[in-house]
Amino acid sequence: MPFSSLRSFAVAAVLPVAVTLSPAISTASEAGNPQAKRIVAVGGTITEILYALGAGDRVVARDSTSTFPEQALTKPDIGYMRALSSEGILSQKPDLILSEEGAGPADVIGILKASEVPMVTIDTPPLPNAIAKKIEDVGSAVGLSDKAKAIAADVDAGLDALASDVAAVGEKKKRVLFVLSTAGGRIMAAGKDTEAAAIIEMAGGVNAAQEITGYKPLTDEAVIAAAPDVVLTMQRGNHGGSPDEVFGLPAFQSTPAAATKALISMDGLYLIGFGPRTPAAGRELASKLYPEIVKP
Repeated sequence: MPFSSLRSFAVAAVLPVAVTLSPAISTASEAGNPQAKRIVAVGGTITEILYALGAGDRVVARDSTSTFPEQALTKPDIGYMRALSSEGILSQKPDLILSEEGAGPADVIGILKASEVPMVTIDTPPLPNAIAKKIEDVGSAVGLSDKAKAIAADVDAGLDALASDVAAVGEKKKRVLFVLSTAGGRIMAAGKDTEAAAIIEMAGGVNAAQEITGYKPLTDEAVIAAAPDVVLTMQRGNHGGSPDEVFGLPAFQSTPAAATKALISMDGLYLIGFGPRTPAAGRELASKLYPEIVKP
């Protein structure tokens, strides 16, 4: 599940558009588009990679999850990646639509794929060892394979260095509970097969919600049983939930994390976007979990 699927969204209207039927590119491996100068980027990590490749000037529009780098925010916003409008995208007159896996709704994607505009979909599994391929796939799609390979190699080197440092933690790993939301006092947490679980493991922690898969609500009893040493959240705008807010909830009051008010908040795209900045994000999280072992 890509990072952007974690955000709430409104239902987007699907407006009719005139399209010319022709074969569309569906995956990055089928063909490249080195001449594309008007790219619509769908997915925060896709946009981040394009800018890292030096192709930011070729991006004419981006979706609402594309919040990094800051320059990307100057581009027109086509809406949330799971509630897209085909008219809104095609009105940008793109010569390439580059999207993370999971964009929607399905009928809009069908219209886009049937249009005369090439559309490339990039696989985004929540695995650290898949980041390099993601970067290389984006590079291949826009004719920048050599630059992409260099960035991918740097990412792999950063991940290897982090793994080496985290190994010093040994068996004294902290239990970390990633909390997506506490709306209405309900705890929405990250289980197995999520980006959050992967970044926790990368940073030398143990996912405290291993009994569930995906992002699901936990009962108060389940939170208590998870016994997290640390609670991890995404920052909302320029701030995250305060320790008093989080640990004031009944579910957390008797947890080990509450005893020390151990709360870590980090930018969402940085933390679980799984792109070029992931080695830095993993290291930052590890340094917060184990400040005496892992240095930022």
